[in-house]
Amino acid sequence: MKPRSTLARVLGTATAAGALAWAVMAGGQPSNAAIGTVADATPGYAVEDYNYPKADEILAEQGILLKRGDGRIVLADCASEKNLLKFLARDRADVCFKVTGEEGFLTLELNSVHGVRTDDSSNTHLEMTAEDERVEYDIPAETWEGVGESVDGREHVLVEIRTTK
Repeated sequence: MKPRSTLARVLGTATAAGALAWAVMAGGQPSNAAIGTVADATPGYAVEDYNYPKADEILAEQGILLKRGDGRIVLADCASEKNLLKFLARDRADVCFKVTGEEGFLTLELNSVHGVRTDDSSNTHLEMTAEDERVEYDIPAETWEGVGESVDGREHVLVEIRTTK
């Protein structure tokens, strides 16, 4: 057999195989199942709902209902450091929060609050309720102040904290 005929035979076979493969691929359409699988595999959007993480556990363990916030006012152990936002409440241990940003907000329910000590750098706005009446306090940074029950004798529930630096 001559080398030229061997080369022609190999090229002819390769061309025929390539043409067959092209015909099969060009004639077939992707199935909807394949498209659906790829579309379903794309990641979803992350949506912040501002609900306080592990709020149910904190309520069960500490009796504090933490509702919603921007993550810049977080519950802290009062013994963990000195520069914390500290609340005094009747019939319970002090409750502290760490302020981590330039401004922050947190909605909650903390019963029988009568005093607050703001941290060293945050001006703090508090909203409280007493007998269906809303009461607000603006307290400068690094201040101890009586609020709620110690001001008017009625039991107050702390419902919102807002801070600004």
